[in-house]
Formats: sequence, structure tokens, C-alpha cells
Amino acid sequence: MSVWLQTKSWEEAKEAIKQSKGVAIVPIGSVEQHSYHLPVGTDTYVAMTIGEEAAEKTGAVLTPPVWFGWSPHHMVLPGTLTIRPEVLSELTYDIIKSLVAHGLNKIILINGHRIVNVVWMQLCAQKAQSELGCTVKIFDPAYMSKDIVKKLGFGPVGHAEEIETSHMMARYPDLVHLEKAVDNPIKDAPLYSVDPTYEHDTLCYVPSTLEHAKAAAEKSGGCTGKPSKADAERGQIYHDHLVENLVKVVKDLQNS
Repeated sequence: MSVWLQTKSWEEAKEAIKQSKGVAIVPIGSVEQHSYHLPVGTDTYVAMTIGEEAAEKTGAVLTPPVWFGWSPHHMVLPGTLTIRPEVLSELTYDIIKSLVAHGLNKIILINGHRIVNVVWMQLCAQKAQSELGCTVKIFDPAYMSKDIVKKLGFGPVGHAEEIETSHMMARYPDLVHLEKAVDNPIKDAPLYSVDPTYEHDTLCYVPSTLEHAKAAAEKSGGCTGKPSKADAERGQIYHDHLVENLVKVVKDLQNS
């Protein structure tokens, strides 16, 4: 039987909530350009596949995904849909409020959209915890893979690079067209990196300007990084690492 909440009747949902021990997983991503070789829904697919496997292993309730994210810098290319962060925060708050009303008071937000979504998700989580008395965790693959990315030989976090591409190749191979990938190597910038695993001093990330995004669009179809180095085997190892950690987070909440 599917673990997705939207596939259940209300009676089945009631039983699933009971079995979940109060834990719900909410996948959140974006719809935005991912260069020539990946679908615009990549970020949401990433959150969905991690959440689905963890829910299957733990009995947590898995809600329908929030497909959209804050993507103003990707509006330079068609297919991108960007939603204001304050709207996303309020939408997600209402989702959490609904879950809490039905007994799901331990919420995990899976962020598939890298650090651009994190700020509004933090604001939403703080408001929900303060006003609803629930617990909210933010599970972000970039932060939650520090122990594995360097062992796998992945390059730095960019956009549609070898990390995202490898993960998609492992989980959604029919949606990946690696033959179309164009590399756009990431250059070091003094005191600045968008990579959460970066070990040196760095400023906090600010979404790219349209001018910067246009340069990447013209050079590589919107990619930053080296997707040509991607492969499904490393993508599966990366995926398994994320699922293992998400399962630990779910079980800790279930036992709390």
C-alpha cells in the first residue's frame, strides 16, 4: 500500500496517523530550470524519493509535496515557477497546523531546494513550534550529507551538478539526459561559498542576481558544476545515506 497521504481514505489516514506515532514528513522542493539534462521538478523529486523510502521504513505519514519554492534567480529560463517566501512560509504553516489538528505533532520538512528555501522554512518552523506546540525538524540533503560527499568524490554544491544529477540518475533515470549536460566549473570566490560542506570562512548565501543567472544560462543552460562526472552508483550511495539519517530522525521523534 502506498505511504502517500493523498492515496488514502480518511479512515486509512486515521489508521496511518495512529501507526506513525505522531510523525509526519512534508517534502518541499521547487519547479525551476535545471539546465539541459534534468527536469524542472528535480528539487521536489529529490525530497519526494527520500521521504517516501523513509516513510516506508518507519510508518511516518507522508504528505503530498509542496512542489514550489523560492526561485527568483532562475526566472531567467522558462519552466521556472517562483513563489514569494512569505507565501511559502504561510502555506507550509497551514499544512503543519492541519497535521497537528489530526494528531501529527512531530513534523519533518524535507528541503530539496538547497539553501534558498532554508530561511523561510526556519521562520515557518519557529512560528509553528511557538504557536502550535509542535516539534518541527528541517532535513536538508546538502547539510545532511557532509559525511559522505567528499568520500564519494563529489565536487562542490552548485546547480544541476554531479550531486543532483547522480541522485536523479539513481532514482529517476528516465528523467535524466546526461548526453545533454554541459559543464560549468565552479570557481573559488574568496570568503564566499554556497556549499554547506565548505570548510573555510564564508559569507552567508544570497540568491544570485539575474545577471549572474543569465551568464550561467548562456554558458551551460543554467548549470553550475560538472554534471558530466555524475553516475548512478554514487547517486544511490548518496541516497541511501540520506534515507538512513532521515530514518534515524523519524525514529528519534517516534520514541520521544
